[in-house]
Amino acid sequence: MGRHGWDTGAGRWRLTALLGVGAAVVALVVALVTALPGDPSTEGTTRDGDRVHGTPGPPRHADEPSVGWGFTHTRFSADEGSDAATDRVAAMLAKNTGLPQNQAIMGWGADNPEPVKGRYDFDALDRRVDFMRASGGTPVITLCCAPDWMKGGRPGADNTDWSQQALETAPTPDHFEDFADLAATVARRYPDVRHFIVWNEFKGFWNDAADRWDYEGYTELYNLVHRALKEVNPKIMVGGPYLVMDSVDPRRTQYASSEVRGPWGAMDQRVLDAFTYWNTHKAGADFVVVDGSSYTKDDALLPDEFAATDKLTAVGRWVRQQTRDLPLWWAEYYVEPADGNDDRKGWSEPHRVAVQAAGMIAMAKGGATTGFYWNPEEEKGPDCPGCLWTPTDTADGGRPLPLYDLLTRFSRAFPPGTTYRNVSVAPDDVPNVRVLADDDTVLVVNTLDRAISAQVDGRRFTMQGYEVRWLER
Repeated sequence: MGRHGWDTGAGRWRLTALLGVGAAVVALVVALVTALPGDPSTEGTTRDGDRVHGTPGPPRHADEPSVGWGFTHTRFSADEGSDAATDRVAAMLAKNTGLPQNQAIMGWGADNPEPVKGRYDFDALDRRVDFMRASGGTPVITLCCAPDWMKGGRPGADNTDWSQQALETAPTPDHFEDFADLAATVARRYPDVRHFIVWNEFKGFWNDAADRWDYEGYTELYNLVHRALKEVNPKIMVGGPYLVMDSVDPRRTQYASSEVRGPWGAMDQRVLDAFTYWNTHKAGADFVVVDGSSYTKDDALLPDEFAATDKLTAVGRWVRQQTRDLPLWWAEYYVEPADGNDDRKGWSEPHRVAVQAAGMIAMAKGGATTGFYWNPEEEKGPDCPGCLWTPTDTADGGRPLPLYDLLTRFSRAFPPGTTYRNVSVAPDDVPNVRVLADDDTVLVVNTLDRAISAQVDGRRFTMQGYEVRWLER
């Protein structure tokens, strides 16, 4: 998040009606609620003295470090808009029970959670968490960003600086403990949320003097937050470092890694150094989190948009080797370079879906068990390139788009714990298709913009240009 589709806005809208998912769903959530350990004197308290907010429900993967393939809520999402549209999305998601949904604590639809030290405002975050619960999602919270007073700004909700520069700023070291305390408060408020990501893309942790990441500072913050969350509940799953796994054209920079490289480019060695330091000095981790794109820092798709996704496999394998096979999450993943407005609207939707499918295949082959798609919807419609559903601003909105079908089918077919299988591909077809298979399903992607005749898993069939085909075994 950040240079990838930055969203500076806080969620300043309020629901005008309860989510209409149905009383039966809510009743089931209530019936299954399980109390989690915590300090009863402070658990879930708000500035108004309320107890735990909402009705906690048990996530499908509550005690597992991997949660599967899902999406991240951004500034505009289906917790607000026309009742008919938001209900439509909630019901649609409820059919894919357990689909993980991620939300930051500040920005991307959430207000400043602690505008003044010790005084909280969780209204917007409550709304998002309530939506995740009501739509049957496995909730994940990203502990970013930090209130202004933790980073040298003025306290107070009315003074919150929502600029990109402000949200890119990390807490100052003297406020690391304050941020850890905020993380613990969030964990107590939502006791059913068991998965927390610490910070986002090393925002604010760049050492200008040394021309490298301030990995010492981030690791100090991470360890304090890790300890605070585990004190709330030892069963909470904590992960980091959420580094952007930048790659470069090795012909153009001195920072190209000699260890992790391929036709897609080379990793920026400074990123690998930062990851290695965190991995060596971390207090602990239940899963490891990275972020990145298939293209290089200067937006080059090497050697083309499909082959560039091999970077995601190479990065995943390197990370898994370094962390001794900790579950691997991609907090964000991008396969289509952005334009000057940070929009990704240059490809047709079939082209976009095909490359996204190739990217997900590449992440799975690299050992990833979890990935979060960024940007489920935009502010208004009717067109929404790259979205999961149409905008919910009108009663006709909230309808699934091709990427939603890809994400949900991939999530169902290849959940955490999947054993992948090799399948036969005719030699002439190998350059033209990307394939992923387990015992039950084969996913085939045509990487060409024209029709082909492909032979996969012993079957020959025709595929249209950029077609994504699902085969039952």
